Amino acid sequence: MEAPVTAAPAPNTSTLPPPVPLRPAVAPSVQLGFTILYTTLYSVLFLVVYVQLWLLYLYRHKRWSYQSVFLFLCLLWAALRTTLFSFYFCNALEANHLPVAVYWLLYCFPVCLQFFTFSLINLYFTQVSLGRVEKDPLMWLARCMYAALSAVFLCVNVVCAALGDRGRGGSGDRTWNLVLVRVIVNDSLFILDAVLLAALLMFLTRRSHSTSPYLVSKGTTVCRTAALGAGVILLFASRACYNLTALFLSQDHQVLMIDCDEADLRYQLGDSGYLVFGAILFIWELLPTSLLILIFRVRQPTQEVVSFCTV
Repeated sequence: MEAPVTAAPAPNTSTLPPPVPLRPAVAPSVQLGFTILYTTLYSVLFLVVYVQLWLLYLYRHKRWSYQSVFLFLCLLWAALRTTLFSFYFCNALEANHLPVAVYWLLYCFPVCLQFFTFSLINLYFTQVSLGRVEKDPLMWLARCMYAALSAVFLCVNVVCAALGDRGRGGSGDRTWNLVLVRVIVNDSLFILDAVLLAALLMFLTRRSHSTSPYLVSKGTTVCRTAALGAGVILLFASRACYNLTALFLSQDHQVLMIDCDEADLRYQLGDSGYLVFGAILFIWELLPTSLLILIFRVRQPTQEVVSFCTV
C-alpha cells in the first residue's frame, strides 16, 4: 500500500526577499542619445557626399569616373545607414523584425557597398600603377579579378540571407553555420583587399612622383605608406577577430543578425547589444569610409595633376 501523498507546506512568505523590479540594461535616454548621434553622423556624411557630387558637376569633371562611382556608392551607403537608425526613434523592435528583403537591404547591403568601395579604390590604384593604360591586358585582368571578388562577396551574403532561419523558427545549427560561412568569406575578402591595397601603395611610393599625386600631396614616404598599409590590414583583421569571437561565444547558437556582417550577441548583451552594434559600425565602417571621402574629396581642376576623377 502506497503512502499517502501530502502537499508540501507553503513557504513562509514573510522570510522571502522582495522581488527585484525588472529594468532595461540601458536607460532609454541613453539609447535615444546614441540613436540621435548615429543618425546625425550618417546624415552629415550623406550631405557631405551629396555636396561632393554637385562639385563634380560645377567643376565640370568627368561624369563617369572612379571618383563619381565612389561617391555614388558612399551616398547610397550613408542613406541606408541613416534609414536604419531612424527606425530606432519610434520602435526599436520593428527594426529587428523587418521583412527579410528590407532587413537585408538595411543591415547587410551596406557592408557589401563598403566592400565594393574598397575594391574600387584598389582598382584605381592598380590602374595608376599600370600607367593608366585602358587596354592593357593586366588592367583587364585586374578588373575581372575585382569584379569576381565583389560578385563572390555579394552572392555569399544573398545566399546566406535567403537560407537563413530568421523569424521562421528554423534550426539554430543551420543559422549558426550560415553565419560562420558568411563571416569567414566576408572578412577574408576584406583582408585580401587590405593586403592588395598595402602592396599597391608601397609600389606607387617607390615609383615616379607623377604617378602618385595623392601620396605626394600628403608628403608620403615609404615608412608612412608602410604604416598606412599595416594599419588597414590590422583594422580589418581586428574586425575578423571580433566577428569570429562573438560568433563562437554565442550561446545555444542564438545568432540574431544573420543578415548583418557583425555577428552581434544581441541575446547575450540584451539592450546593450544595440550600443555595441553602433560602436562596431562607428569603428569599422564610419571612420574608414569618412577618411576615404576626405582623401578623395573633389578638388578644383587647377589643384590636380593626375585626378581620381579623370581615370
